[in-house]
Amino acid sequence: MKNHILITALLLSAPLSFAYSDSVTVTTLLKEYKSQGADTADPAQGKILWQKTYITQNESGQRSCASCHTQNLEKTGKHIKTNKEIKPMSPSVNPQRLTSLKKVNKWFKRNCKWTMGRECTAQEKSNLLSYIDKQSIK
Repeated sequence: MKNHILITALLLSAPLSFAYSDSVTVTTLLKEYKSQGADTADPAQGKILWQKTYITQNESGQRSCASCHTQNLEKTGKHIKTNKEIKPMSPSVNPQRLTSLKKVNKWFKRNCKWTMGRECTAQEKSNLLSYIDKQSIK
């Protein structure tokens, strides 16, 4: 009987563990950004950054994070230049999101440069990370 209850409890809690980002990764990154001068992470400011349109100096046209990743972080996106499919950003839909420090740092560096024409500041990363992470807690 005890085994049955334990197995049931584990099965019921298992999907929940995949519905949220890796809080250790998010917490670690937010601490890192704070040590680099970021203030409190603001998901509302992250949403504004996500939707903001930039014109880069080296290429014509406008782009935003949402240009490739879509406004809805639960939807599949497509890179506007390569047409490559981009899996959803929301950890509630894509449990791989926000689970690797190395990947988050890599993609922030690459995508900020491509979208904004420069690297994101610690505050921008903090706000964007908190916005994306918040999508898993709806």
